[in-house]
Amino acid sequence: MSGKKENEASSSGSANNDRGESVIVDAGKRKSSCGYCKSGGRASASHGIWAHSITVDDYQDLLDRGWRRSGSFLYKPEMERTCCPSYTIRLKAGDFAPSKEQLRVSRRMQRFLDGTFDGKKPVKIESSSSNSDAKENIPGKSEEQNKEEQSLLFLSQQIDKAVHAWAASGGEFASEFHFPKAFVRKITHTKKKLIEQFEDLLYCSNISFRIAAGLKRCEITQKTIHELGFSSLKEILPTNIAEKLACLLNEREEISGLTVRACNGYLNFHTASKLVSSVQGSETVNTSSRAPRGGGVKRGCMVKSSEYPQKKRRKLEIRLQRSSFDPEEYALYRRYQIRVHNDTEDHVMESSYRRFLVDTPIVYVPPSGDNTVPPCGFGSFHQQYLIDGRLVAVGVVDVLPKCLSSKYLFWDPDLAFLSLGKYSALQEIGWVKENQVHCPSLQYYYLGYYIHSCSKMRYKAAYLPSELLCPLRYQWVPFDIARPLLDKQSYVILSDIGNLQNEESSQEEQVNNIELLGRDIGEDINESLGDEDEEMMEPDFEGSEDGSDEETKDVASIDGIEEGDVGEILIGLKNTRMRYKDLRPMFGTTENDYLEMRLHRYQKVVGPGLSERIVYSLG
Repeated sequence: MSGKKENEASSSGSANNDRGESVIVDAGKRKSSCGYCKSGGRASASHGIWAHSITVDDYQDLLDRGWRRSGSFLYKPEMERTCCPSYTIRLKAGDFAPSKEQLRVSRRMQRFLDGTFDGKKPVKIESSSSNSDAKENIPGKSEEQNKEEQSLLFLSQQIDKAVHAWAASGGEFASEFHFPKAFVRKITHTKKKLIEQFEDLLYCSNISFRIAAGLKRCEITQKTIHELGFSSLKEILPTNIAEKLACLLNEREEISGLTVRACNGYLNFHTASKLVSSVQGSETVNTSSRAPRGGGVKRGCMVKSSEYPQKKRRKLEIRLQRSSFDPEEYALYRRYQIRVHNDTEDHVMESSYRRFLVDTPIVYVPPSGDNTVPPCGFGSFHQQYLIDGRLVAVGVVDVLPKCLSSKYLFWDPDLAFLSLGKYSALQEIGWVKENQVHCPSLQYYYLGYYIHSCSKMRYKAAYLPSELLCPLRYQWVPFDIARPLLDKQSYVILSDIGNLQNEESSQEEQVNNIELLGRDIGEDINESLGDEDEEMMEPDFEGSEDGSDEETKDVASIDGIEEGDVGEILIGLKNTRMRYKDLRPMFGTTENDYLEMRLHRYQKVVGPGLSERIVYSLG
């Protein structure tokens, strides 16, 4: 190839030469067990590429085509074939409207920092005004027995209040259905010893099983099912009901000395573990908009210093550091995975942690000072949350030209009562708003994948107003419009909704006429112990490659509207960059046929524009 052609190809290698070059290796189609439904026989299918490097502009465009990264591995779900279709979800930070629940999370953290709320407070039965209907001491029993029975009665009453608070959302149904009374039992010391990692478990209730059985026996309308927070009768499971009740119970200040967790349909009451060590003074941390050396940004929450005694004050710092290995972060990650996700110690290895959450192919772009790059720069970062200097949470994020993309969060299990997952999401949304002054193009907050068929992933839609990416035409569709369709089918071509918006048909008629693909996810979802609904969780999606290339016959099927010329794809061969059309004479017929098959598939999933910018490496 002439020098002129080499220069032309090289200049096309990325969206912006001073931001580096994108170089990838095609990993083909991948299959692995699903990390969301754990369905055994079903598998999760995706397209994958390994990125030696990727520019922030190219990765932004890949996000907007449904891609996601796990370390240096980029993957895109094969939506029409995977068991749990995953839709990219985002919200415009400037339009964000926090819900009452989200505001409560912020207030709870503020009270914790002020010293007016402490998760390790004991349950005060005798003095609690909310326990005015508790029974007096029972004659013939010891004082210790009376206290224990009063505690059980008190917790039963709190569950009943949570049940009725939840049922009130069901409208008239709440007054017609007779909810069973809650019964709480104490977990004996002998049983606690038989259950690994449950030494702090005190009480348990099976109320969720009784409610689920009662609801399924009665004639409950679809409207009531939706009002209760479910999409279908199949979702009325003890596991799902227990999660809703646990969330409501953890909001009640009366039981702030206990942490309530939903586990396999049961409501478990745990003692609150030892919290943050004693504080040192009442220093207030100011938010800094300037980046210190090394690409780090330190932020803080402003706390009033005169309302409460200084000795109770706590200091929260939020630091944004460029992605790198930190032993303190890794130690927190291990504790989080073992205690929240029940991983074994030998399973949580440093190598997998580095590969998943530290390694990044994204080329760092330093701040420019010209209102095109935020003070921290563009790239991959770890946002650290420290209370009185102690690391309590880490958010792994990518800062890109249009968005902050949240990848993963891990937090201190001892502080579960602070809902750090929800709190960090609010902080990340606030970060986008703050940095729009320095980088006006930075408008959106990406929450990863939204999986409607997985109840643990639906929390992402609570950050309003959110929108989902159409898996076919890559248009953004408001979640409120997409939800009725997803209630009916797991895989939906969302952009078809727009074609019916001007018709005068009802929403039900629209749903029945829209082209729906895929199948219902009908099996029960096995919930696991922990607070997965409070994190930005992505799977370590690095399954084995699917060696079949059957899809080459239908390359120009429904995606054919965007098919381009594979001859323009930029190929990397050793140290050269050439268009494939210029490389064809160098290969034989068999090699060209095989390579063109791979290039057609690659172009289909990344798009013609990106395929002409990103270097497709052959070695």
